[in-house]
Amino acid sequence: MKILNTLKRFAAVVAVAFSAGGFAADVQLNTDANDLAIHGYDAVSYFTETGPVKGEQEYSASYRDAIYLFSSAENRDAFRAAPQKYAPQFGGYCAMGVALNKKLDVDPLAWRIVDGKLYLNLNKQVQAKWLEDVPGNIATAERNWSGIHNLTVAQLDDE
Repeated sequence: MKILNTLKRFAAVVAVAFSAGGFAADVQLNTDANDLAIHGYDAVSYFTETGPVKGEQEYSASYRDAIYLFSSAENRDAFRAAPQKYAPQFGGYCAMGVALNKKLDVDPLAWRIVDGKLYLNLNKQVQAKWLEDVPGNIATAERNWSGIHNLTVAQLDDE
């Protein structure tokens, strides 16, 4: 009986793991026609003193059906070790846009690290508005994201 209960618990854990993985795959990401994320910018570089730099084709990694480019093998390897640490929030869409229930493209140079997470914005003007209430905008965006993460830009525009 003990073995049967252990197997049932194991099966439940596996089912949850697979459903969580499925959820991640359902997230619509902000990528170009070639599945490139962040317009080719190095996600790890945002967390360094140098700030954002363009990545190189020779240093790439994929995460959640998106391709990320990096400026060095070290940055690529850091991303591979902890992609959830470096990948932008809200699938790489504009954080202010998500707070407004939209999925907007981003300017990779309109960015901010908040509590160890990368947030991108449509442009510097939108970022200025977002910066007026960062905690409130993040909280609103997180609530909205659960309802729009799996919708396409076209589906949101039709609403």
